[in-house]
Amino acid sequence: MNTSLIESLFQVIQCLPKEERQLLEKKLFFESSDPTIQEIMKLAENSGSFAFLNDEPDLYSLEDGEPI
Repeated sequence: MNTSLIESLFQVIQCLPKEERQLLEKKLFFESSDPTIQEIMKLAENSGSFAFLNDEPDLYSLEDGEPI
């Protein structure tokens, strides 16, 4: 851990005017409320929205097409 860098950054932040420190805090502690890709995938999987695909026939196999 680079403690001297952290100390230097801390000192610089302390020298900032109040408004600039507040802006920095907003940017540092930003929490996105957007769902992650994993959360979207889990939602789709658990919702049953694509359950109808289980009843569809398998149209393709590993033998179809040409090897890449």
